[in-house]
Amino acid sequence: MKTKIFAIATIIFTLISCTKNDNEYTTSPLLGTWELKEILADPGDGSGIFNTVNSNKKLTFYSNRKITSNGSICDMSVESNISSNGTYTETNSTINSTNCQDSTIKYELTGNTLILLYPCIEGCKAKYIKVK
Repeated sequence: MKTKIFAIATIIFTLISCTKNDNEYTTSPLLGTWELKEILADPGDGSGIFNTVNSNKKLTFYSNRKITSNGSICDMSVESNISSNGTYTETNSTINSTNCQDSTIKYELTGNTLILLYPCIEGCKAKYIKVK
């Protein structure tokens, strides 16, 4: 009898432990703090390049799909004197903020480099480097 109870308990435990993890973002390379290092504003002919900026602007991504910044998330401003926040989705690589007017910001993540692609005709990007 004890063997049957143990077997049933083992099966139940196995089924429970194999369910989908709702906190799938805990090991994401996106989590942490990122600092603005470069911006790109293309003149419209594809000749734009990233230029180094002097800024203290930072983005912080949290495991609950929230993002905060000490600057505007909505644009390429280098200022770090206002705070803003929003949410992000890794499945489609987007950031949304109630501070932004009807725009979704796409991003690309490669190693310790995060590039935000702002919605503009000529190509507007901001490059962040992971600091922690």
